[in-house]
Amino acid sequence: MLDSAVTSKSGMVTKVHTRIRTDLFKNNYDLVGKELGRGKFAVVKKCVEKSTGQERAAKFLRKRRKGQDCRGDILNEIAVLEAAKANPYVVGLHDVYETSTEIILVLEFAAGGEIFNQCVADNDEAFTEKDVIRLARQILMGVAFLHWNNVVHLDLKPQNILLTSAQPLGDIRIVDFGLSRCVDATSELREILGTPEYVAPEILNYEPISTATDMWSIGVLTYVMLTGESPFLGEEKQETFLNISQVNVDYSQDVFHGVSALAVDFIQSLLQKNPRKRATAEECLDHPWLNTHLTSLAAPTMPDEQEASQSESEPESPAPSLGLVSPPYPTYPTYPAQGELKAGRDAFSFSEPFPTRTDIQPELIC
Repeated sequence: MLDSAVTSKSGMVTKVHTRIRTDLFKNNYDLVGKELGRGKFAVVKKCVEKSTGQERAAKFLRKRRKGQDCRGDILNEIAVLEAAKANPYVVGLHDVYETSTEIILVLEFAAGGEIFNQCVADNDEAFTEKDVIRLARQILMGVAFLHWNNVVHLDLKPQNILLTSAQPLGDIRIVDFGLSRCVDATSELREILGTPEYVAPEILNYEPISTATDMWSIGVLTYVMLTGESPFLGEEKQETFLNISQVNVDYSQDVFHGVSALAVDFIQSLLQKNPRKRATAEECLDHPWLNTHLTSLAAPTMPDEQEASQSESEPESPAPSLGLVSPPYPTYPTYPAQGELKAGRDAFSFSEPFPTRTDIQPELIC
């Protein structure tokens, strides 16, 4: 758990435990292949550890940005990764190097890339509803762990959820903790940051940030994974912000064709303007949609009917050991990575396409 004694008023952690190496990165790692991603202040490259032959991802972060020393921001990211090292759904941190101009984070390599790529894929390669249930459960288990350790991610989006394998569909890894903050019940944290399409209304209104802020983003993320459409995206940024503030969401069957009613109910439990009315990560993991009998997903049914079938058919499995401080959320059997169920939705279509760039640093809202 992150110790509040070593956090600043802005929720930034000021102390890390990982050894920061000053020897040459290239003495221990070889860079291979193309860049995995690039942003304004960082670049991610694939590398191979010379001593073991293990593939890794090296994230090169500039310490000075726009004339300001941002070393503290990078230490905060390292501290969050340290706190979450016991969770299998948060990317692993292996090494840290520092030079005069940058800090290099050597991270677990997720060969499947971003789930964004399959959110915008053709119908045959797109996620089925069964896939989304499986991945959503993993995302929520990772986020529940963060929240129980008083950490909010603040930039959950398809570009920051990676896959260990694309085909067959692997497990998820949550990445990019550059905006993450520590929150507690004794102080308020207010900041204007995030990625426009995924930010919660309280961010735009400069109201206190909480774990509920992440849950809004998970609602948007689930909507995108199921439909291929971005629920709040407008022609320009101000229209996007207005849509978020007014919670203008299209839940019509034209958008959710072939998707179960329980899935829509799940999203609606998260896209609530009042943060206190949003489901928590633990409540989401207990939602009937994530635990329903899969054969009933092909056609929408009423939530009561789905829940009744679940109670008789879905056994519980033992809770995983995820570290010293783990949330007491329920666990359920993991569905196979690839299944025969295919949601009967049309091919994905965007009225306004997502950016095709891969941001390492998320966009700040100013």
